Amino acid sequence: MFSDHDDLPNAAATAPAPQAETAPNSADPETNSMLENAAEQAAPRSEHAEAGDAGQEPPVGGTPEQTGASSDSASVHDQVEATREAHAADAESATADEEAAGSEEMSKLLEQYDEKQEAATSHEVIEVKVVAYTEHGVVVDLGGKTEGLIPAAEFTDTEIPRPEPNSTIEVQRTGEHKDGFTILSYLKVLRRRTWEKIEAAFKAKETLTGKVVDRIKGGLVVDVGVRAFLPGSQYDLRPAQNLDDLTGTELQVRVTKLNRRRGNVVVSRRALLEEELHAKRAALMETLSEGQIVHGHVKNVTEYGAFVDLGGIDGLLHLTDLSWGRVKHPSDVVKPEQEVDVIILKFDKEKQRVSLGLKQLMADPWAGAAEKYPAGGKVKGKIVGVVDYGVFVELEQGIEGLVHVSEMSWNKKILHPSKVAKVGEEVDVVVLDIKPSDRRVSLGIKQAQPDPWLLTAEKYPVGTVVTGKVRNIAEFGAFVEIEDGFDGLVHVGDVSWTGRVKNPHEVFKKGEDVTAKVLKIDPENRRVSLGIKQVNDIWGDWFKQHKVGQIVKGKVSRIATFGAFVELGENIEALCHNTEIEERKRRDEGPSSFRPTSGPLKSAGPLEPGKEYDFKIIKISPETRRIGLSYRAAVKQIERKEIEQYRSTSKSSSTATIGDALKSKLSAR
Repeated sequence: MFSDHDDLPNAAATAPAPQAETAPNSADPETNSMLENAAEQAAPRSEHAEAGDAGQEPPVGGTPEQTGASSDSASVHDQVEATREAHAADAESATADEEAAGSEEMSKLLEQYDEKQEAATSHEVIEVKVVAYTEHGVVVDLGGKTEGLIPAAEFTDTEIPRPEPNSTIEVQRTGEHKDGFTILSYLKVLRRRTWEKIEAAFKAKETLTGKVVDRIKGGLVVDVGVRAFLPGSQYDLRPAQNLDDLTGTELQVRVTKLNRRRGNVVVSRRALLEEELHAKRAALMETLSEGQIVHGHVKNVTEYGAFVDLGGIDGLLHLTDLSWGRVKHPSDVVKPEQEVDVIILKFDKEKQRVSLGLKQLMADPWAGAAEKYPAGGKVKGKIVGVVDYGVFVELEQGIEGLVHVSEMSWNKKILHPSKVAKVGEEVDVVVLDIKPSDRRVSLGIKQAQPDPWLLTAEKYPVGTVVTGKVRNIAEFGAFVEIEDGFDGLVHVGDVSWTGRVKNPHEVFKKGEDVTAKVLKIDPENRRVSLGIKQVNDIWGDWFKQHKVGQIVKGKVSRIATFGAFVELGENIEALCHNTEIEERKRRDEGPSSFRPTSGPLKSAGPLEPGKEYDFKIIKISPETRRIGLSYRAAVKQIERKEIEQYRSTSKSSSTATIGDALKSKLSAR
């Protein structure tokens, strides 16, 4: 309002400096000091003291053009001189008979009195009545048939409206006279009242209404009657992005710093907002409780969540509490200024912290997940994440399962899941395991497809002769690849019927073709047992042709301490244990009985290496390829057969005995 003609020098000249949040003095301090010294020299010290006692304001810093200090001092001096001459003449005519010395002393006393009165009334604020407008200014009635003039410049050079005719206003004497008028100032009184109002608001911490008149570096210039500085940091609770469009708007502010001498005024809008916020927060804190559903609006969104204004206090809506499903960024769910209903998950009244949840207002999809997705069930899902150890598949919003890399393919060795799976693809999966309490579900992609291993196993049942390449050699045998992803193991014990393989590397070479027979298939452990020696299965043929109790001929191949090994055919060997060679009684009696010794054995009772004998089969084990023989049982069975034959064919009498049959047998030999 008084931006150009403020009696406080810096309020008119410049806005306060934003760096210190106070306006710099527009006038040079040295110049101010010089002006103040000049004013003190122009008027006696007692005059200043008297003026202070009369309630007038001492002149403040600024240039003479701004304050009118020099012109006022000159006017006062002229008037004092004129009054001194007038009183001196009156004193001489009234006291002609007094002595010259007394007259001179009285004259000095009157001069001092008149000077004090003039100084006291030169800055006096008085109430006057507006009587007329002229081209020179506004004419007012001072009473006592005297009139005063408010110069037109006070209205033309400022935005102050002229007072209405017949209205009563306050003015200040300037001590000047012109064309018979006492020159008055309407502007100075308004300035004084404005500063008084600002000082009172500052002390009482009251709110002022101001208008933004300029945008300067670091903030705004606000007219609250004088030009005040509003720092950008004090405009809002958070730093404002743009202050350029605020010119011309009215603001509610509070004075935070005041220096009337320098004309510096700093105001803040933020202080009012903070008080309002604290009041709202205190009231809101008394009503909040955990589990309560509240309404708010999103203030801002961060990487880890969103802050929601509940009406005086901000609550954190964390990323994990936005949705039951996967959320890449909080902005995918909420936007700034969006209104939302949230539930209070945690409330710390002392620290004034509130944790909020949005997904908790929706049904938990895991509540019936076990019934909806039972183990072994086949469902369709969408790949929502690919990691080094597998892929995450979303069955529905809020329920995701992990497909481990080992459960992605039956026969392919996957180096990285990204080679075979992409985010957004739909896949069929089988639920392998589900734990709703842990919110975990294990899935498999390969289980939703036919198992090629089982299909291949059906092509090669037990007994099938196959040909494959040696893929790997181990200490216990060799792995033969029958088809892609379908391997079988040839154990060292199934390489040869006769020879014992100690080092598989001596028998197998990687990449060579091997013919073997399928011995066993284990679908659960996905294992296939192969045998090379079983391809030419002479044992199998022999077992098919012989059975327990049958008499066979065999050649004793070697003698051991526990019996004799008998060769029944090519690469087919059986054992006749010592207990099956001779009767125990006979072995214990005669000098020819078989007694094992520590030296090389040349015979086992009647059995000698290299000779053929009849043996009876007493045990057959196709699984272990073992045959048990009995020499003595064969001898007994042959003897009984011969006796029966003798009886049936002999022409002797019915009184013939077994001794006769033996004699006949011996004689036949």
